[in-house]
Amino acid sequence: MIMLFGAHVSAAGGAVNAPVNAKKICCEVFQFFSRPPQGGAAPALTPAVIKSFQEAMKQCGQKEAYIHTPYYINLASAKSSICYGSIKVIREELERASLLGAKYVMTHLGSANDLPQGQAIKKVIEGIIKIFADYRGAAMLLIENSAGSGDIIGDEFEEIIQIIRLSKKELGVCLDTCHAFASGYDLRNKKSVDETLKKFDKIIGLEKLKLIHLNDSKTELGSRKDRHEHIGQGKIGLDGFRELVHHPKLKNINMILETPDDERGNQRSDLEIIKELRSK
Repeated sequence: MIMLFGAHVSAAGGAVNAPVNAKKICCEVFQFFSRPPQGGAAPALTPAVIKSFQEAMKQCGQKEAYIHTPYYINLASAKSSICYGSIKVIREELERASLLGAKYVMTHLGSANDLPQGQAIKKVIEGIIKIFADYRGAAMLLIENSAGSGDIIGDEFEEIIQIIRLSKKELGVCLDTCHAFASGYDLRNKKSVDETLKKFDKIIGLEKLKLIHLNDSKTELGSRKDRHEHIGQGKIGLDGFRELVHHPKLKNINMILETPDDERGNQRSDLEIIKELRSK
């Protein structure tokens, strides 16, 4: 198995369009939203839709698909409607991913703006336990590390492993390079990549790392700001991504781009850059 590259692509008009759009920009794997990310009902996954999606995966040469939960998820909210709504949506996304054959569902955990941090983490753990009640699907839930100021949950490796251990569920981790960098985990060169991965392994365990979001950062190390940048054009830089792509501990971990589409580049051009790094 070798490291495969892809990007977050649009599924506008139906899930079947996600692998089609992934092929257009030369993805090998891809990530998408299976429902409107800002809110709204999830499109029905009828047997015909599922069959069309799986056929498109083969026709478009896509090896794996992943689903990202909507933006509004907050398992730490003091508001019951938000907390229980988040539980319901994550569970639905796991079921939907299982029907489509998508391997992972990744989610942010939310923010403790309304509660003390310890109480908020307890709510997150309780929420995860409820999500998995009687779950028999094949898709795995990944916790994505976060970035941001205030009481964001999951920006530190110690918080992530606490939630995994206390929930007692089979969870994985999706490591976002921009979020990690913004949270103080350096990735700019061989030494810093080695040190950050050693820290991840010691605290969480590299066996739990299932996917990487490969994004450069517009802001400085430890900025607490989530600002994605094109590969090599941000504060992490090409040297850091070269080390990530060639790191022996990551050779079986696929990588997904969530970089911007602007006058300086797009996901297709960023994919070309990381594929070139892989070939050297």
